[in-house]
Amino acid sequence: MTHKPRPDLGFGAALGDLGDFAPKAKQAPKLDTRQAAEDAGFKSREAKAEKPKKPQRRRRTGRNAQFNIKARPETIEAFYKVADANGWGLGETLEHAVALLEKQHLNRKE
Repeated sequence: MTHKPRPDLGFGAALGDLGDFAPKAKQAPKLDTRQAAEDAGFKSREAKAEKPKKPQRRRRTGRNAQFNIKARPETIEAFYKVADANGWGLGETLEHAVALLEKQHLNRKE
């Protein structure tokens, strides 16, 4: 395979001497990136404030049946508050609540 000479594009003399060429000095950006984005109308998708992380509530207890219910957020928070105040897991808290309800309501009917 023979190589053909490159065609002349007409820049030979101009590109041969680059002695007076020097790169431009970098200029610091005039605006902060966030400020420039806001000025251009971009909306941030980042979370505004961090939500407090809930503590892990997993324990090895032998409980293996799932129980899903819907409740008001206030009720769920109160349930968590009772569990945390007593150092119980959620399953243990439910068991205590059911035992108290059985004692209170089933003893009345007998």
